[in-house]
Amino acid sequence: MKLYVLPAGPIQTNAYLLCEPALGQAVLVDAPGEVWAEAQGLLAGQNCLLTELWLTHGHWDHMQGAAEVVRESGAKVRAHPEDRAFFTTPGVMAAYLMPGMRLEPVPVDHWLAQGDGFAALGMQVEVRHVPGHCPGNILFYLAQAKLALVGDALFKGSVGRTDLPGGSMGKLADSIRRQIYTLPDDTTVYPGHGPATTVGEEKLHNPYVSG
Repeated sequence: MKLYVLPAGPIQTNAYLLCEPALGQAVLVDAPGEVWAEAQGLLAGQNCLLTELWLTHGHWDHMQGAAEVVRESGAKVRAHPEDRAFFTTPGVMAAYLMPGMRLEPVPVDHWLAQGDGFAALGMQVEVRHVPGHCPGNILFYLAQAKLALVGDALFKGSVGRTDLPGGSMGKLADSIRRQIYTLPDDTTVYPGHGPATTVGEEKLHNPYVSG
């Protein structure tokens, strides 16, 4: 499997394109604005079709380009129902949008819950619910690849902001300890912003949530 980091949109939100050329399939994790153009080129280069879009949560910078991705690729969407309002009626985020920005609703095909598992790209995927940054933040853990795509729950040396509606630092810290710090220490953590890190590194050195 090949993993591409695609920072995109007004605040350079990380999207992740996971390609498995042997199967001719790919998955996109999160869809900041204008990510489709870059993803499309990589898909063509790897001779892969985008089959699924996984949304770690519903904040605008992670789903601004989702409707376009679905229209152009036909990808099926997975997300958590506690962020349903963000996906179905994105106008609820109007107060947080930049001038002139418009969001389209995103059709979600599969609503996910804590502990759900499914197969993708020849591997098993585990879903973990990590609220605190927002109600519906989830991570996707691929044990075989030793990686977790965590949205805005945890960053290298930091954590997601908790001052937006539905945020809670207490809940976020508890989620990180229960759902991220219980993964193997050598798991690579891919966050919604900034560089990758590892579970072991954050348990030892994260100044906001100790292990």
